[in-house]
Amino acid sequence: MSEATNFIDGALPAKMGVLGGGRMGAGIAHAFLIKGCDVLVVERDEASAIAARERVEAAAAKSIERGATDANLGEMTSRLSVSVDYAAFADRQLVIEAVPEIWDLKVSSLQAVEESLAQDAVLASNTSSLSVSGLAEKLARPENFLGLHFFNPVPASTLIEVVIGKQTRSQLVDASRGWVEALGKTAVVVNDAPGFASSRLGVAIALEAMRMVEEGVASAEDIDNAMVLGYKHPTGPLKTTDIVGLDVRLGIAEYLHETLGDRFAPPQILKDLVAEGKLGRKTGQGFYTW
Repeated sequence: MSEATNFIDGALPAKMGVLGGGRMGAGIAHAFLIKGCDVLVVERDEASAIAARERVEAAAAKSIERGATDANLGEMTSRLSVSVDYAAFADRQLVIEAVPEIWDLKVSSLQAVEESLAQDAVLASNTSSLSVSGLAEKLARPENFLGLHFFNPVPASTLIEVVIGKQTRSQLVDASRGWVEALGKTAVVVNDAPGFASSRLGVAIALEAMRMVEEGVASAEDIDNAMVLGYKHPTGPLKTTDIVGLDVRLGIAEYLHETLGDRFAPPQILKDLVAEGKLGRKTGQGFYTW
């Protein structure tokens, strides 16, 4: 058994990598870093790599302040490295791709990472909706590929959706459950299907909430309060949409509309807000003012 597969028993890999150091990628890197892993983040250019390091280091400092870990900040960040070279992934046992939800970008990114990996290393995507089996078909070693869908914000979320593709080897199911448990989170295992379980249900509720605003049934605040107070959601579907990004939600809705039918057709209010550049928290305006 090679170094790349000596963690197949479910223990976290000693060396793991993340492609993309944005909000989600940095959160994933942080999750592995505080559990003792050697973490590598690869970005598209030097400026992005520097920004990614700063995000992860800031998250590491906050985890110490919160008491989430008793590790020394200097020791922790000494296990973090950043690069702009895909070849740096050569010694990684697990790499998680966390680039934007654009099919062609996902495919080209995953292919570039795979070319640098050991033959038996595991490659995963953080996609929230795109077909894991479809992505796997574009890879040379689809049996070593699966979906690991983390939730935003990664440090606070206790859920990881493990998505099994048609060609994913069976050993990875139990192994991935072990990784999730070792990260202090809970795994939900689903077979590959449009939107998986979480995005499909979350988007369905959010789209109906948007139609209710559009139809004048109630305000965004009251609709959200109904779900928070009545169904114990931590945030309502419209505020969650603002946090996720209206453009992201629109992209997922369009994909689900195409694959699952008219029940996922994006409401006009969502399309209009995106067209106006009102994308939620990241732009300061969406269904709420931030």
